Amino acid sequence: MKITEIKTVPLRGGTHDHGWPGGTDPNAQHNTILEVRTDEGITGIGSCYTTQALVEGALDLLRPHLIGEHALEPERVTEKLRQTMFWFGRGGAVEHAISGIDIALWDLCGKALGQPVARLLGGIYRDRIKPYASILFDEPARLRDKLQEQVARGFRAIKMGWRPFGRVSSKFDEELMQVARDAVGADVELMVDAGGSEQFWPHGVRWAVNTARMLANYDVSWFEEALVPDDVEGFLELRQNSPVPIATGECLTRRQTFQPFLERRAVDIIQPDVTKCGGLTEAKRIGWTAYDHGILLVPHGWNTAIGVAADLALTAAMPVARWIEYQTGVPYIEELIEPPFRLDDDGMLRVPEGPGLGIQLNPEVIARMS
Repeated sequence: MKITEIKTVPLRGGTHDHGWPGGTDPNAQHNTILEVRTDEGITGIGSCYTTQALVEGALDLLRPHLIGEHALEPERVTEKLRQTMFWFGRGGAVEHAISGIDIALWDLCGKALGQPVARLLGGIYRDRIKPYASILFDEPARLRDKLQEQVARGFRAIKMGWRPFGRVSSKFDEELMQVARDAVGADVELMVDAGGSEQFWPHGVRWAVNTARMLANYDVSWFEEALVPDDVEGFLELRQNSPVPIATGECLTRRQTFQPFLERRAVDIIQPDVTKCGGLTEAKRIGWTAYDHGILLVPHGWNTAIGVAADLALTAAMPVARWIEYQTGVPYIEELIEPPFRLDDDGMLRVPEGPGLGIQLNPEVIARMS
């Protein structure tokens, strides 16, 4: 089975506020779907958190090395792409495009073989995984309403991220945490994402340690992106002094970039984004290296329903896993596929059992958003 064509589909018109200044334009285009087609009529779908223009630019480089390749060998094919593109940037938009291709090839393999991707990744350790509702911080009253809405939907874990946390005062941060814990009660897990990858992040290790100690008083499951993304030494110091687990990794690409964080045990939780890090192939490698170092893989999932399905497959195939991220109220996740994802009575998501990623795109929604 040979690869014959790669098509891109941009998603716009439903872009959620991403927390950055000026990040509320619904027509901003960040997510791109990739379709990999074959000479036997089977198509695989993938997704990457990158604009269509950047993906198409990367595909100008990648297509000559991809067209005609064997469609049932995602690990070899995407590693070939990665190594062939070495001089065009070890990461960035080219790696993001490879990520979408890799996800699509795994989906294609599953469809061709009649098996779910989770089984092809090594085996299904679990058929359900707990999603945490991923929302942005807000002023206290609005934050309370947001949290109670997620609890009413059935979520048993919620992550709050970015502004205004860490941007006003330590006193205000604690006020937000008190509001949050009071709003959801003792039985709902809470996570905090400081958003240290924002432009010109102002805080260092001292702030992060002091904030982690405050968060421990509110039984926070982890503290994410408290420092700028590449500060391995800072994360190591933070982890050694934090009473709550430390997480990061959403901005990193390629397994080699993750290795210092894992080998030095600078985090408790590593968070590769399959739509950016190199796809399911790289995320699997990262996950197993993390497992060998006593670090938990929790994939970052601020992207699309295709990314959520890929995360479900990945976590199902890891020997130890607890959560995946689920950005709520976002059409690219909640309207893109049919049927849409549904929480069960325990607040869990079922790992799709159908061939490939086990999802079907909704053509009417695709037409409206592209």
